[in-house]
Amino acid sequence: MTRILAYRFSAFGDVAMTAPVFREFLEQNPDVEIVMVSRKNFEALFAGIPNLIFKGINLDDYKGLFGLNRLSNELIREFNPDFIANLHDVIRTKVLDRIYKRKGLKVFKIDKGKEEKEHLTDVWNLNKVQLKKTVERYADVFRKMGFKVELSHQLRPASTVKSGIGFAPFAQHKGKMLPLEKSYELARLLAQKHTVYFFGGGKKETETLEKWEEQIPNTKSLSGKLSLSEELNKISELELMISMDSANMHLASLMGTRCISVWGATHPYAGFLGFGQSENDVVQVNDLTCRPCSVFGDKECYRGDWACLEELDIRKIIKVVNL
Repeated sequence: MTRILAYRFSAFGDVAMTAPVFREFLEQNPDVEIVMVSRKNFEALFAGIPNLIFKGINLDDYKGLFGLNRLSNELIREFNPDFIANLHDVIRTKVLDRIYKRKGLKVFKIDKGKEEKEHLTDVWNLNKVQLKKTVERYADVFRKMGFKVELSHQLRPASTVKSGIGFAPFAQHKGKMLPLEKSYELARLLAQKHTVYFFGGGKKETETLEKWEEQIPNTKSLSGKLSLSEELNKISELELMISMDSANMHLASLMGTRCISVWGATHPYAGFLGFGQSENDVVQVNDLTCRPCSVFGDKECYRGDWACLEELDIRKIIKVVNL
């Protein structure tokens, strides 16, 4: 049995995107085992994947060069891997790569396509094209090792019982998030025909969503009430999820649930559309030449008016829901 030690420590959505890749890779290569090293609280993302061992760590326990050296030694002692897969390629993982190379291990890392993405997000570039999907970039790491993997890009429903709509109106950055008054109105309109479940996290989001639950009949806030495994289970039972370009889209993919995704400063062209999700379920303002201006939605608006989100008509979302 060949053992691959893989690591990706953040962000949550990007870690979630590795799980369907691992599942299909391991199904196609049953003589391979993956040890996935990531943050402890991400463990539920990898539940039920055959031949996968999850190793959760607390990064604060391994600070600096000495800490990373200790981590690398602990992982070699515990798992004795044949290959290393760096699915993150940031300073911390580059250091780990160098340590493993010195120990004679073969290290393979993700090609993030930084230059292509810089060109894509140049507001003066009027020829925007679809870049390689991030899940294919993950799969490429294993292909470089000499393994074959063909991703299906198909959803696999984890539950046959489906009811209600999930709505995750928040995102980490302003450039990815509908104005809250639009999201509130969307929830109000959807709840006239469907039970709507709100997803969020953190004190501020929870307070907002609990207010919405009080004010809009036929809605229920799950924010701050579920563990990650309970949240995944609930997402698996939804008819569909509505999410910004954020982690909840990838959680829906993981559970095989259709997701309508809303995009502002970012764009599916950068490769982050959820695994198996349909481009027909993407809602965005199509006629803004400045989009995408950011890969992660973390930049200030070049125009100053956030037109990509302010001009998005929520009726477009409702129309896709009813298709």
